Amino acid sequence: MPASDSGRFGKAVEHLVAASCILASGGELNVSTALVDDEGVDAVFHRRDHSSTLAVQIKSRSMAASLLQRGQFQAFVRGQTFRPRPNLHMLFVAVNAEEGTYELAWLVPSTVLAERMRPGTRGRLRFRASMKPDSRDQWQPFRLTRAELPDRILELLTELESRGA
Repeated sequence: MPASDSGRFGKAVEHLVAASCILASGGELNVSTALVDDEGVDAVFHRRDHSSTLAVQIKSRSMAASLLQRGQFQAFVRGQTFRPRPNLHMLFVAVNAEEGTYELAWLVPSTVLAERMRPGTRGRLRFRASMKPDSRDQWQPFRLTRAELPDRILELLTELESRGA
């Protein structure tokens, strides 16, 4: 995919994730997507008839990328827009663009990402995780399948609501 198409790809993945979470939750989840994501939020999840929200920045990569084909996911987060807080999570998504779906993602609290990552080149944070099922890397506890993602988001919303967030 040409670099000029990365914005188009990213926006499509944001909508793919949002739609699949709404459908898989039986409509319990609702999602608002941002027209402009210059504040580092691509989607805001909330449970129907509840007020707590979970802000999510989504970073996606195509399974056609050579690094993913070798079992490694890598993405960068811009330091200029990254503002860690309890209700912001980063969602890293490995996408099968040919089939228009994803099977693997990592939903990482922004506060954890900030603790574990240090700014690298041009102030960017580098996230790199193994896609191998038996991996024991630091990101394994945050790894989810597409089917697990909506339930995890609902759990996080319940936690935020119990804290009054």
